[in-house]
Amino acid sequence: MDPAPLLAAAAALLAAAGVWEIAGGRGEEIREASQRALASLSGGRARSLADAALRLGIPERLARAGLDGRFGVGAILAGKLAGAALGVLVALFAAPGLPGRISLVAALAFPAAGFVLPDALLEREARRRTRRLVVSLPDALDLLAVGAEAGRSPGAVLGEIATATTGPLAAELSIATAEIECGASQNDALKSLRDRLRGGEVAALTAVLERSQRYGSPLADQLRDRATSLRHEQRRRIEELAARAAPKIQLVVALALVPSVLLMIVAALVANAELLLGGL
Repeated sequence: MDPAPLLAAAAALLAAAGVWEIAGGRGEEIREASQRALASLSGGRARSLADAALRLGIPERLARAGLDGRFGVGAILAGKLAGAALGVLVALFAAPGLPGRISLVAALAFPAAGFVLPDALLEREARRRTRRLVVSLPDALDLLAVGAEAGRSPGAVLGEIATATTGPLAAELSIATAEIECGASQNDALKSLRDRLRGGEVAALTAVLERSQRYGSPLADQLRDRATSLRHEQRRRIEELAARAAPKIQLVVALALVPSVLLMIVAALVANAELLLGGL
């Protein structure tokens, strides 16, 4: 079997997966990446690794993935270069055996896929972290509502929630609390929190706190309503996932389990054919 079509398809899939993971369904990030690319072309080569990392958006991706304390910018840049080099080696072996223009596409696709692979992994981890954060958000809203009813400031309650809990939400709330303790206003800390997470759930939380502080609206009721709404959304999302899983399970049963059981029955009948036919 000629491996050329398989290699071309693998290159196309890797490139498409990398673009999809980096985009993440956010048109704004694509636009910002395009602007950074244009700026890099107009400004010439990056003067340092830090400049290159900022142009590629690596520190922002590390922060959103929660891995800025474990991996440095240099490690991500080294991974991107290593992935591109590995893609070049694969292209050198695969491209000559491909026909016509497909060889040129593969020669470009393999290095590009290796270069964007670390970014794709960071975006995937960032989305997983955001999902874990959203799951723990309703309980935090309930605690914040209890603190608001007791007459305590939201900043103090957020600090206690960050200290008493663990996970991505606690880490982000601890950063916001540290900013408030260092002299930043509550609105600035909330704005920074919203910019870091870029989620509709967190944006709604910050909007409730800002509206209560600006207009004096009752905070506890709004927080409880928002927590209830988030729980309903999470329940609906789980039900949708369960509904999508049912056809997949039926397909597995129909294509894998049922034929295997039938084969076992046929094997048993063949093995005992003499006994079964002997009584006839």
